Amino acid sequence: MNAAVRAVVRMGIYVGAKVYFIREGYQGMVDGGEENIKEASWESVSSMLQMGGTVIGSARCKEFRSHEGRLKAAHNLVQRGITNLCVIGGDGSLTGANLFREEWSGLLEELVQQGLIDEDAVQKYSALHIVGMVGSIDNDFCGTDMTIGTDSALHRIIEVVDAIMTTAQRLAIVALANVVWRTFVLEVMGRHCGYLALVSALACGADWVLIPEMPPEDGWEEKMCQKLSTRSRGSRLNIIIVAEGAIDRHGKAITGSVVKDLVVRCLGFDTRVTILGHVQRGGTPSAFDRILASRMGVEAVIALLETTANTPACVVSLCGNQAVRLPLMECVQMTQEVQKAMDEKKFEEAVKLRGRYSHITNHCSGFSNFNIAVLNVGAPAAGMNAAVRSAVRVGISEGHKMFAVNDGFEGFYKGQIKEIKWADVGGWTGQGGSLLGTKRLLYQHHLVTKTPGSGSALQAYLGLMELLEARGKYDEFCVPMVMVPATVSNNVPGSDLSIGADTALNAITDTCDRIKQSASGTKRRVFIIETMGGYCGYLASVGGLAAGADAAYIYEEPFDIRDLQSNVEHLTEKMKGAIQRGLVLRNENSNENYTTDFIYQLYSEEGRGVFDCRKNVLGHMQQGGAPSPFDRNFGTKISAKAMLWLTKKMNETFRQGRVFANTEDTCCLLGMRRRALVFQPVVQLKDETDFVHRIPKEQWWLKLRPLMKILAKYKTSYDVSDSGQLEHVVRNIQPKESDPSGAM
Repeated sequence: MNAAVRAVVRMGIYVGAKVYFIREGYQGMVDGGEENIKEASWESVSSMLQMGGTVIGSARCKEFRSHEGRLKAAHNLVQRGITNLCVIGGDGSLTGANLFREEWSGLLEELVQQGLIDEDAVQKYSALHIVGMVGSIDNDFCGTDMTIGTDSALHRIIEVVDAIMTTAQRLAIVALANVVWRTFVLEVMGRHCGYLALVSALACGADWVLIPEMPPEDGWEEKMCQKLSTRSRGSRLNIIIVAEGAIDRHGKAITGSVVKDLVVRCLGFDTRVTILGHVQRGGTPSAFDRILASRMGVEAVIALLETTANTPACVVSLCGNQAVRLPLMECVQMTQEVQKAMDEKKFEEAVKLRGRYSHITNHCSGFSNFNIAVLNVGAPAAGMNAAVRSAVRVGISEGHKMFAVNDGFEGFYKGQIKEIKWADVGGWTGQGGSLLGTKRLLYQHHLVTKTPGSGSALQAYLGLMELLEARGKYDEFCVPMVMVPATVSNNVPGSDLSIGADTALNAITDTCDRIKQSASGTKRRVFIIETMGGYCGYLASVGGLAAGADAAYIYEEPFDIRDLQSNVEHLTEKMKGAIQRGLVLRNENSNENYTTDFIYQLYSEEGRGVFDCRKNVLGHMQQGGAPSPFDRNFGTKISAKAMLWLTKKMNETFRQGRVFANTEDTCCLLGMRRRALVFQPVVQLKDETDFVHRIPKEQWWLKLRPLMKILAKYKTSYDVSDSGQLEHVVRNIQPKESDPSGAM
C-alpha cells in the first residue's frame, strides 16, 4: 500500500495537483482536522517503498456507513477543496467510495441548507471523482489478476513452509531408526478465497490443499489419508495447506485442528499445526508488489485527470503485464456474485466466476511407449527445479517414461542421461540453482541425442533452432521439442517473463534496501549498483522502480556524458533537500566505455563537497537463493502446460510405431504474452530477435522507465499510459501552481 501512496503523491505533484493524506481511512475523513487530513509533500513519502503495512493508517469506520458520517466527510473534503479520491482497499471500501460519489451532490445541498458551505462551493466542487486500487492479500477481487499485497503474503507463507520443511527433514534424520512419519498442517488466510492456499500449495509441493471455493467431495477424509500414507513410503514428510475458510460440501468448517485430529486418528502420524495469522500481512513488500502498486498509483492519477462528471468510477487493475481501468461497480458486483454462489453451495459457479482456478486433466489411459528427456541449458535460474519437478511428474502422470539430462547440451552430447522417477524430484520446488546441472556450451552440428525436452534461456532458444535445422540430416531430431524460458535476464524473445527473473528482482530490491538503510546515519551519499542481465536492462530498470532508484543505465536506452552530468546535477540538487541519499543502477553491459568504475569515479569527482559515493557489483547473488513464490508457481504451471503439449504432439505424430514430427509447429517456445501462455514456433521468433546482443527487438517493460524517472522527480514526459491504451494529456500539462479544485 505504501508504494501506491508514494506513487499517487509524487505523480499528483508532478502534474501540478495538491495532494493530501487522509489518515486512518474513512475514519480520518469523517473526523477531519489537520492531523487526519494533511497535505503531502514529495519528501513525506520518501523511504516508504520498503515499509510494510500502511504509514497513513487504515481503520474500519462504522460512522461512514451512515448518512450523517458521509455528510461530515463531505464537509471536511470541501473545506480543503478535495474533489478527487484515490481509494486503496477491498470491495467494501470501494463500494463505500462509490456510494459517497453518488450521494455527493445531495450531500453538498444539505451542507448549504445547514449553512456550513455556500452556493459558490457547490458550483466549484460539484463533482467528486473516484479511482480505486485493490489492496487485499487474499487476491479475492474480480477484474484483476493480482491485488496489492498478495505476492508479499505468499512470500511470508513460503518462508514459513521452507523453514518447516527444513525442520522436518532434520527430525526425520534424527528419528530414522524409529521410522517417524510427520505431517505439518499449515493454516493460511482466506476466509472466502483460496488463492493463497492454492498457490502456496503449488509453490511448496504440498500433498493436499483445502480451499473454500472447491470443497472436497464426501469421503475426502479417507482419500486424503490414503494419499498421505502412499506418499510417506517415499518420504517421511507431508505438507497440508488449509485456507482458514475451508469447508466441506455441507458447509461444515475444515480447520487445521480438524485435519490434524483426522491424520492422528487414522494414520497415527506425528502431526503439527501452524496458524500463520497476521504474519501474512506484515513484513517488507516484495518487488512484485512494489512495482504493481507503483504502476497502479500512477495510472490512478492519470485516470483522475481524464475523468469527467459523467465518467463512472473505475478501478485500476492488472491484466497480464498491463495496467487497465475497469468499471468499479461491475468488478464489485462480480466479486459479490462469487460469495453469493458459495453461500448457495453453487461451488462450480463460484470457481468459474473466480476465473483463476484450473485443473490439469490426466489424459493418460495407460502405459505409453514415449520417452521424454528434460535438460537445463544456460545459466542457473531460481525456479528451474520447480519446472523440472512439474515436467517429470506431469509426464509420469501422462504415462511417459521420463529422463533427466545432466549438464545441459554437454551432458546430452556425452550421454549423461538417466531415468528419473516420481520420488526423485521430491522437495525440488524450494531448491535454488539447477539440480540437474547446466552448462552454457552449445555443440553445434555435433549433437547426437534422444528425445529433447524443456530447456532454458536464450542458449536453449539457439540450441532448439540448431536441433530444428538438423532435422533434415537426422531423423532422430524429428520429435516434438518445447522450450520453457528460464533466465534472470528476462531476455527470451516470445515471452514477457522468464522463470528466475522475479527471484533476481527480489534479490536486487532486498540488497538495495539494505544499502539504503546503511546510509540512514550517513548524510549525502550516492550508491552505484551494478546488476546482471547481459545486454538486457530488465533487472536494472524494473529493479530500479522497485527500489526507488534515481537513475538506471541500460543498453536499450543509449546515454552519453551529458546524461551522466545531468544525473549528477539532479542528485546535487536533491542533496539540498530532506532526502540526502541517492541510488543509481547500471546494467552490466549498458555501455562498454561508461563502466561502473567510470560512473563511480565521475560521480565522486563531480559530487565532491556535496556527496560521496559507494559502489556495489551484485554479481551472481542475483542467480542464487531460494526461488520466489512467483517463480515456483510460474515454473510449475508453464512446465505442466509444456508437458501436456508434448503429449498431444507425440500422439498426433505417432505413425507406424514411431514419432515423426518435422513441421515448424512441433518445435516451439512456450512464453507468456500478456496474460496468456502461447506456443510459438521458434523459427517465427527469428525476426523478433537481436542475435548479436541476445535480446528481443521489442521489450514491453521499456515503457515503465518513465515511471521511475517521474517518481525520482525528473522533469520528463510520459506520453502513453503504461496500459498502452490511452494517449496521455500529461505531456501537455506543465507543472503549475497548485489548484485547490484539483486536489487529491
